[in-house]
Amino acid sequence: MTQMVDPEWFCNQITTPSVKGIAQAASRLIRDGEIAVGMQMPAVREIAERLGVSPATVSAAWSRLRQHKVLAGKGRSGVWVSGNTVMPRPIRFEKIGNYGEHIRADLAMASPDPALLPDLHNALQAALRSPQLNSYVREPISARLLEAITPRWPYAAEAFLATDGGFDAMNLLVQTLVSPGDRVIIEDPTATRLLDMLDNVGAEIMPLACDDQGPLPEALSHLLTRSPVMMIYQPRTHSATGRTISLGRRQALARILANSTTLIVEDDGIGDLSAAAGWSLGSQFPERTLHVRSFSKAYGPDLRLAVLSATAEMVKRIQAWRNFGVSWTSRILQDAVAWLLEDEATQHQVARARDVYQQRRERLRQALAQRGLMLPPQDGLSLSIPVASEQFAMITLAARGIAVLPGKRCSLGATQFIRVSIASLRDEQQEMIAEALVIACGREANARADL
Repeated sequence: MTQMVDPEWFCNQITTPSVKGIAQAASRLIRDGEIAVGMQMPAVREIAERLGVSPATVSAAWSRLRQHKVLAGKGRSGVWVSGNTVMPRPIRFEKIGNYGEHIRADLAMASPDPALLPDLHNALQAALRSPQLNSYVREPISARLLEAITPRWPYAAEAFLATDGGFDAMNLLVQTLVSPGDRVIIEDPTATRLLDMLDNVGAEIMPLACDDQGPLPEALSHLLTRSPVMMIYQPRTHSATGRTISLGRRQALARILANSTTLIVEDDGIGDLSAAAGWSLGSQFPERTLHVRSFSKAYGPDLRLAVLSATAEMVKRIQAWRNFGVSWTSRILQDAVAWLLEDEATQHQVARARDVYQQRRERLRQALAQRGLMLPPQDGLSLSIPVASEQFAMITLAARGIAVLPGKRCSLGATQFIRVSIASLRDEQQEMIAEALVIACGREANARADL
């Protein structure tokens, strides 16, 4: 019979009856072996009554420990201890890769082709002349980078902050602006690591249904009735689906958001490799829009650079939290990106890279179409392909030495799909990859069944 943790004893171990305090006390007791793996935790309502807090507070603490794989179960079945190592980590993202030595074509990560990235030699040489080099002044963004990005920004932002890449920017704002239990709307599907970040802070994730034009207005309107603190979406090329939000859909979303106070977070992860022009709801809602643009995919991952814009007050809050660790982004890297943005030859090279990715994407799409698998035009460094079964697709492709990203890594819904990176796909691989993808989608089996 499963042993139950004594509720009175457990509550006496808690010094701070908050979400964080309850979670920390429970994790300490489990780590130290005072609560053993397999034991059942007391009922949420009983703990809440003894501590004088709401059941939602205890539930949020349990949710945080579930994310760390320390607790399992919920509802009438009860909550029990499933592990004794408390270590926050991006579970979805960690599962990407490591498919084995037999993989010949790793198409899971939509990373830029190194051969299409600009040479950084001159940019870094120029950046070494930064007037603020080696200063400990915690300026949010270098003067040179601010001058370079301001004409390119999609709205007249009040304040800017340079960060160590797009996901660093998103993590900073999530850590600063989202508390455990807060409701956050996010597109479904979305970027894998965004879901990990929201899980890590204990947010209640509210998936926003989308179609090929972007988030569905009716779905957004419904979710806004639940008073979310934030909505996160990708305004240009979507990392999982390759679609861009249509002009009509932008206008519809703006009309719905006008009746709310929800923060609007825009994650422009593809940046200058997108075929679509930059835009932002910040032009209509500057007081509650946070816009993030990454420069890693177009100019180089090792530059680790993105820029975030918001109100001066929000940038100040994010900077204050950032001061616990790295207080500013390297001015060498900031000014190197500024040089690249203003260098004509570099801009021609980025445009060429965008064209090459488009050609690789279209060649694979046409090869699939010739085999009966029709896909709509897409943008970015990958193709999103609907499948009958993700598990079947992954196993089928792995047997042929091909790795792709399963849709469940970036989705909370039931839609089955795979994401196939085209970033480094070579001409000689196209036919083999297309043939395998058609089989993985179940098309060959369906065709045989029709005979």
